[in-house]
Amino acid sequence: MQVRMGLLNKRTDWSTERFRSYWREQHAGLAAQLPGLLAYQQNHVTDSAQRGISYKRGPETVDGISQLWFDNSKRMKDAFSEALGDKLIKDENHFIGHLRIVTAEPFQVIAPPAPGQALKRMSFLRRRADVSPEVFAHEWRDVHSVWVKTLPGVLGYRQNLITHRESPKGQGVGYDGLPIDGIVELWFESTEALSAAFASPQGVQTMQHATTFIDEITTFLVEPFVVV
Repeated sequence: MQVRMGLLNKRTDWSTERFRSYWREQHAGLAAQLPGLLAYQQNHVTDSAQRGISYKRGPETVDGISQLWFDNSKRMKDAFSEALGDKLIKDENHFIGHLRIVTAEPFQVIAPPAPGQALKRMSFLRRRADVSPEVFAHEWRDVHSVWVKTLPGVLGYRQNLITHRESPKGQGVGYDGLPIDGIVELWFESTEALSAAFASPQGVQTMQHATTFIDEITTFLVEPFVVV
């Protein structure tokens, strides 16, 4: 399974309301036509505060994060090589000011609740400079995931380990061009439950482990919108 994730910044001359409306009501229907698409979800950013944690934040700012799931890399590549890909680019240029793409391997630790049934937080992770990609992947998936599962009140948890980067879309770049190693999806009942989880003894231990391999954690609260 592969997930293609778009990091969207609206055009500067568009309001947030106009951007969200167009993305949901116009662009969604076009992207939903991609052949081989298994699922498609938009995540509209509603809050960029570093809620629940006191941690170094990266420079990233986004207005939305898209997620498109495919069986494998070939099906994903074939979907965007069709003529529909050109239509998507034209439409994206209409309402998006800056678009970057990451491809990731999703790893579901705790199955999430149904969309709209809980608060969703997404976070961009950047590894420490002295930590290799291989060590980061091991610590995140094999060790840190166990700690996160102990958090009181956590309703869902998914890791997305990044394997490919484009900045802007269509222009492949190395790590320095888009230094994000993983994208986290966490679900809680409320902002209060989120804060309480990280303030708990388990939360303190979880974040202590994070310092051993993560340099930056950049968090966003999002409103999910399921298209497919």
